Amino acid sequence: MQNTPPTRIVLIRHGETAWNAERRLQGHLDIDLNAEGERQARALAAALAGEHVDVLVSSDLARAAQTAKALGDKRDQPLYIDGRLRERCYGGFEGLLYAEIEQHFPKEFAAWQARDVDAVLPPGKNQGETFRQFYDRVVPAILGWAEDNPGKSLALVAHGGVLECAYRAALGLPLETPRDFKVLNASINRFIVRDGKLELVSWGEVDHLRPAVMDDLG
Repeated sequence: MQNTPPTRIVLIRHGETAWNAERRLQGHLDIDLNAEGERQARALAAALAGEHVDVLVSSDLARAAQTAKALGDKRDQPLYIDGRLRERCYGGFEGLLYAEIEQHFPKEFAAWQARDVDAVLPPGKNQGETFRQFYDRVVPAILGWAEDNPGKSLALVAHGGVLECAYRAALGLPLETPRDFKVLNASINRFIVRDGKLELVSWGEVDHLRPAVMDDLG
């Protein structure tokens, strides 16, 4: 009996929002793409137009769903929504600039920056998650989609924290280590799932986001 080929996953971070641009923490707050994010989503859809995708999935937050819709519209493909692919919930940090978080919550901010993965976040509009809780939500969700679609090609549109979790899972990085890798808006990040484990293929593809320019040297 022939082995099933690995499941291929293109993991995409949503396009830019106004809050991304000003470094305001979003978490579970539902912020739309800005004009640049919409341009990125269109460029992303064009870049992936020639690739076969069996299943297209998005987080339920607008910035991810809007990015995914650009992909789905380009290929006339249905979009599945999965709330487990949401960004981490940051509780009272949400809606604040990084400098404001440090000012209002110095103790919790210090624990966050020190990579205390079990640190409890201050309450806010939404109930915060520790990084470990977040990781334990996200990685099984990604692997679950792969398990349900063996040997197929998946495109999952999510958030920076979700991409970080997948990267750590694929490389076996401890949760406590610093995030010394970039997680870019509208980037293409490729994984395979083999024997129930994530493996990294490529990271941070963004050439498709560069504005097209005329060749003045003609």
